[in-house]
Amino acid sequence: MLYLVYRMKKALRKSILCLASRILYGKYGNRGNRIAPTVPSVYTKYEIRNTKYAARSAGFTVLLAALVASITLAIGVSIFEITQKQIILSSLGRDSQFAFYTGDTGAECALYWDVRHGYFGTSTPSGSAVCDNQALDMSGRSTSYPYTISFQFEPGGYCSQVTVKKAATNPRTVIHADGFSTNCASIGTNPRTLQRSVELRY
Repeated sequence: MLYLVYRMKKALRKSILCLASRILYGKYGNRGNRIAPTVPSVYTKYEIRNTKYAARSAGFTVLLAALVASITLAIGVSIFEITQKQIILSSLGRDSQFAFYTGDTGAECALYWDVRHGYFGTSTPSGSAVCDNQALDMSGRSTSYPYTISFQFEPGGYCSQVTVKKAATNPRTVIHADGFSTNCASIGTNPRTLQRSVELRY
């Protein structure tokens, strides 16, 4: 009888230990107050997946920013080139007007001294011709036709080169004036020099 009680106590102790071990290590199914070992692993997988998603999002953001920056840069460069060309064209138009007005001034100067004073005849006139407060240094005069008299001056700082051709037949006088957008010293060295010409025949 004592032996039987001893065996029952031993079996009960063994069962209690086994049950306790199952509860502590989560091997007893869904019963009891067991500690769920899978919870930390679930959070770990979620954090890993979230980190991968954040990395992909960051890469897409960098790519989008680079694309927008490239498009903006291309548009800016195009606008700059168009603006630069417009400035060059406007300056060329301005210089062309200066050259034309300078040539017209030279032609009007020669016309005035020829019609009003006969300054380009075969005889040497007295005094000096003056245009824009500048004395005209002329060369090429002759005592017989045909001949060509030339001179240059700088009205308003721009060069005007004028030739006056005299002949015995019509047209008896041909005035040709070349106006430039620079002064006379810079005609051969300035690559942006513009020339406009005016010619009178009578």
